[in-house]
Amino acid sequence: MSNTASDHASIPQTLWAARGRHTGPDAEDVVRRALGGHKESGVIDDFAEPPVPEDSPERIFEARWRPDGSVTVRARLTLVPRAARPEERLWTLVAEAERTWDDAWRSPATLFWPDSGPGEGADGAWDYHPTVPGLRFRRVNPLPEDDKEMRRLLRDSARQAWCVNLVVHEAMTPDAHGRRPLARLLPPGLRHRVVEHRASPQQFRAVNWALKDLGVEVPRGGAVLLPPDPAPTGYDPAEHRVRSVFLDGGEPTELVAAVRHFAALERPAPEGLSEALADLRENWTLMTLQEQLERERALVARYAEALEAMTRSRDLYRDAAEQAHEALAAYRDTPGAPVVPHQQQRAEAAKSPSPLQQLTRTFERLKLSAKGTRTAPSEGGEGARSSAGAEGKDSGGVS
Repeated sequence: MSNTASDHASIPQTLWAARGRHTGPDAEDVVRRALGGHKESGVIDDFAEPPVPEDSPERIFEARWRPDGSVTVRARLTLVPRAARPEERLWTLVAEAERTWDDAWRSPATLFWPDSGPGEGADGAWDYHPTVPGLRFRRVNPLPEDDKEMRRLLRDSARQAWCVNLVVHEAMTPDAHGRRPLARLLPPGLRHRVVEHRASPQQFRAVNWALKDLGVEVPRGGAVLLPPDPAPTGYDPAEHRVRSVFLDGGEPTELVAAVRHFAALERPAPEGLSEALADLRENWTLMTLQEQLERERALVARYAEALEAMTRSRDLYRDAAEQAHEALAAYRDTPGAPVVPHQQQRAEAAKSPSPLQQLTRTFERLKLSAKGTRTAPSEGGEGARSSAGAEGKDSGGVS
């Protein structure tokens, strides 16, 4: 497992990003209903469904809102059919704020998707892990009984840097309050990015054996955050391990602090995030009139800069050509300089002719052709008279 992030761009602190899978039917209609309801209630300012090419399987939704009344958030959700099961939809959601993201803000997932319980219907089937079967964001995920299967599941989960993977060991069998997900006690901005794995009391040895490859271990009755591949800058397993987690329904203060510290690390961007962020920034369509005006002004400014650069390049080329011709002329006028054949002069001049030279050549050709036209009849008449006189002399002499 690689733990270097040197070759990966970092996730901007202004960004909220998540990826998941919708297993129910009509995912597009579910998103439209959710966004429409939030617009009517004033939770979001507006939303749009940008057009896509006819042959594209993607569906795109945009939304804009102000979480605290002043900062604007722009978000983009992309739905793509899953290759193995085309009826399912893989979704990628990126939201960017005008300043550093605040975890106290509402989760963007609950604006594009219904904020209902993790049911099996169409409205609640959006919270599945994008790649690992069976895992969900908003519920407790018991670890498999088989040791090898547990090891494989944790390894595959840790590879997915889009999610925050939390492993909790139950010191004793919890009651109904303790079986509820701990993620619901996290700040709103973190709830739908955390996958909570639970190890039963008798799985303590097995879970630490499964975690050995990841370089971490979970304390008895505690919790640990799994490092993605590559690990965030400054990740320390000891700082992201909680010794005791009380599953009594109360707020796990130490665990919440560890998750928030982990989420605030400078994390490498997971595969596909750079492209999704570029689409959000470059292909954004849900603009206000002021934003449209600013965008057009920016385009005009870029075009003006490009035109100015082209003009400077043309002027530099012209000056260089004139200097070259002047230097060549001065070299020819220098005493003792070798005489350049006429054909070679024409070849050199043809390499970089200036508009003035082309015009001069045209006038010279016209002048020569006009001169030839005037001279030809005169020479013909003079020759005819000379011939006639000669013939007359000859005939007179014979007679």
